[in-house]
Amino acid sequence: MARYVFITGGVVSSLGKGLASAALGALLQARGFTVRLRKLDPYLNVDPGTMSPFEHGEVFVTDDGAETDLDLGHYERFTGVPARKTDSISSGRIYMNVLENERRGDYLGKTIQVVPHVTNEIKDFLAIGADDADFMLCEIGGTVGDIEGLPFFEAIRQFIHERPRGQCILMHLTLLPYLSASGELKTKPTQHSVKELQSIGLAPDVLVCRSEHPIPDKERAKIALFCNVRPDAVIPAYDLKSIYEAPLAYHRAGLDQAVLDAFAISPAPRPDLKRWEDVMDRLENAEGQVRVAIVGKYTQLEDAYKSIAEALTHGGMANRVRVKAEWIDAEVFEREDPSPHLEGFHAILVPGGFGERGTEGKIRAAQWAREKKIPYLGICLGMQMAVIEAARNLAGLEDAGSEEFDLDAGAQRFTPVVYHLKEWVRGSHVEARRPDDAKGGTMRLGAYEAVLAEGSVSARAYGGTRIEERHRHRYEVDIAYRDRLEGCGLVFAGMSPDGKLPEIVEHAGHPWFVGVQFHPELKSKPFAPHPLFADFVRAAVEVSRLV
Repeated sequence: MARYVFITGGVVSSLGKGLASAALGALLQARGFTVRLRKLDPYLNVDPGTMSPFEHGEVFVTDDGAETDLDLGHYERFTGVPARKTDSISSGRIYMNVLENERRGDYLGKTIQVVPHVTNEIKDFLAIGADDADFMLCEIGGTVGDIEGLPFFEAIRQFIHERPRGQCILMHLTLLPYLSASGELKTKPTQHSVKELQSIGLAPDVLVCRSEHPIPDKERAKIALFCNVRPDAVIPAYDLKSIYEAPLAYHRAGLDQAVLDAFAISPAPRPDLKRWEDVMDRLENAEGQVRVAIVGKYTQLEDAYKSIAEALTHGGMANRVRVKAEWIDAEVFEREDPSPHLEGFHAILVPGGFGERGTEGKIRAAQWAREKKIPYLGICLGMQMAVIEAARNLAGLEDAGSEEFDLDAGAQRFTPVVYHLKEWVRGSHVEARRPDDAKGGTMRLGAYEAVLAEGSVSARAYGGTRIEERHRHRYEVDIAYRDRLEGCGLVFAGMSPDGKLPEIVEHAGHPWFVGVQFHPELKSKPFAPHPLFADFVRAAVEVSRLV
């Protein structure tokens, strides 16, 4: 039976609960324990799949096809444990389940209430897979006191009291603001946040205190006294140069020991932190630098491309170089010549996205990379735009476009090189979709296999010809144009096992030009960089040595 750690936040949002949860998971692994991490989000969306990146940041996708919060990406990157559908839940999903149960008559005509019906649904979710790991780390989104989070806090209170004593603890993150006028760290916000927790029947066992300044022992003792926790369970959390320093920093601060002490696990196994020491060595002792331009449409919010940014960092670690990623709005290239903006970069990455805005700029970025022989990695929409560029400029299909944004009142006035995917094979059955289906959860989602061409750039990078990668899209490149495109040098280097869906395209004769329909960034980790990103950065290093 797993031990549960519930991670909550107070005072302000964006304190780093997801990072703290991921780092704690990594530290428990370093001590020999198995872990699983979960996220409970209070918003009423069923999942983040239909939310704008500007609203929510990146949507992380699991192998089994769940669209989840980006914190699950942190969990995977730090622990290597693949997330599952059962590791993410929202208020919207909880209420949907309750209402569907009510419509079926499962509650036998009872009045449906937050307590017990909603809280029972949350507790059932928490109990899933309780025997799968030694520790279950459950992060609750938002801050204590938010009205949306109250059903979750009540469910956790019940869950803790229904379990044997010592099986659950609470870890609470707060902020210690610094008043420069008086030169003081103020502990009152933390005290009030803990008081808010206590008012709903929860008491923290471990306090993690974010601060921009060192926390004196006197202040830690004061926090411990007024918040009713042990002094050695008040853990300072300072700003770091890299998120990958978090496991080592939290270990030095005593977080993992405080958690094990709260569970009365003694003697605690000694941690093996060699993995994280190697990660930091590669980060801090880089032997060079490459510049990578990311030409996207959500560049105002870097969290929209969080996994891509981290995967580039991992690719740099694999090559012992620092990757300086610079964000360029694709719409700029629709008004201006790309050359002044892209000269000096060693590689170009065009990420995914939805809708027409910025697509012509992405096409011009792909053209520039192809003509200048600069390494190019196109992901999802970035692959589709590279195919459209080749169709227009190499294959003579000047009106090549995509059904995603080129349909005009149903009249076809273009060559649909990219079309709306209506059916595909998943496992042993066929998935079918219509363009007018509801948007949520209807894309081609999750892990699918692909077969790579022998001798292709991609096969060399992977070290094999059979791969499995995560997808999130509803439009595909039409293989009806394969012969014409391959006749112009665009190679279909990866296909679905049934040979119907293009997974990877490459340009023959180009040093490194790869477009992928899937999202390789979702599987990259600092201690296991994704092979495509590692090889992409290697190609960028080669360019940097020539200039």
